[in-house]
Amino acid sequence: MKRTLRLARLATFAYFGLNGFLMGMWVVHIPVVEDRAGVSHAVLGWLLLLLGGGAFAGMRLTGPLADRLGARAVVPLSAVLCSASLVLPGLAEGAWTLGAALLVFGFGNGCLDVAMNTHAVQVERGYRRPVMSAFHAVFSVGGVLAALVGARTLSWDWSAAATLAGMGAAGLLVAVLAAPALLRPELPEFPGPAGPGEEAPRPSAGSGTGAGRGTPARIWALAALALMLMLAEGVANDWSTLALQDVLGAPAATAALAYGAFATAMTVGRLLTDRVAARFGPVAIVRYGALLAAVGLSAVVVSPWIPLALAGWTVFGLGLSGCVPQLFSAAGHADPEAAGANVSRVAGLGYLGMLAGPAVIGPLTHLVPLNVAFLLPVALCAVAAGVAGILRPEPRAAAGGGAPARERAEARKVPEAAD
Repeated sequence: MKRTLRLARLATFAYFGLNGFLMGMWVVHIPVVEDRAGVSHAVLGWLLLLLGGGAFAGMRLTGPLADRLGARAVVPLSAVLCSASLVLPGLAEGAWTLGAALLVFGFGNGCLDVAMNTHAVQVERGYRRPVMSAFHAVFSVGGVLAALVGARTLSWDWSAAATLAGMGAAGLLVAVLAAPALLRPELPEFPGPAGPGEEAPRPSAGSGTGAGRGTPARIWALAALALMLMLAEGVANDWSTLALQDVLGAPAATAALAYGAFATAMTVGRLLTDRVAARFGPVAIVRYGALLAAVGLSAVVVSPWIPLALAGWTVFGLGLSGCVPQLFSAAGHADPEAAGANVSRVAGLGYLGMLAGPAVIGPLTHLVPLNVAFLLPVALCAVAAGVAGILRPEPRAAAGGGAPARERAEARKVPEAAD
């Protein structure tokens, strides 16, 4: 059992890293692809909506499919689709072909995103303790690796088509080699992390969202939280560098450090979050993390100095780092029979929030300065902190007075998984 879980955890790391790497390779080659396709910045902005739309469709399809067929079957197929479609933007020669390429690549990315998170929930259930945030940290590491590889191949004047084809082929190899280590769905249940003094409940037969049952309000509340927090994350991705340059007059090289500080803090925070969540619970992670993020971004809003603004982006990234993985984990553990569907709802709405961040801030800058427009994500982080209690596990069903004791006895028979 322990060896099986270790291998499954390594395989899940591989798929998260692969997803981050594939997306990073696309981002690095955006200028080259744009030039090859002969489209303007404005047209590219509209075409990127197709990338987001494809991802959303893939998420919505893959969640129920993972519940029906099992994540073990869906994760490798999703990874193959995402890897194979990476080359398509590099081959595009016009707006129509680029739009179609982005739609297909986005669809593959959305499928892989939900499938790997669903499997991560299954791994966490086997470990019987929080392990979700580390997977998301490896996603970020994959993006960093893509930036390094992309920078090198671009310096060698490799074409986008050749580079993306080669990296997509490498992704296919990873997708196939990691597949045998994925878990089968018969591991013992772990209903999700709980805070100090809380007993993590096992979902009751009628409380979930399986076939024939509606989606609980708690799942939609988690999805709304994901939308708010991922909107804030999207603001950092798209506006942090520009804010430092336009508001504080930083040179381009210095302004780039704003996103670097945010991304680095996100990665480090996610590597540390699992141990903190195991001790204090997911409610504390989201509540105090969102508050910390609000404080950090508030410092960016009021800062007249570049060093203070960089510190603010760092604190903002550190605060946000552990929040979203807790939401995915809570959604997946709410009902093991509908883990994929629930993760797809939370991930899908959160992804829409990330896309909406840049779109919302842009129009606001016609009314207020860019740094003042950041008060919107500050407010969203504050609201998320206030309603973080929704992550607290629901009480056990009262029926069957001896059931909890029997369940605890059964749980003690399952050996704890090693690191």
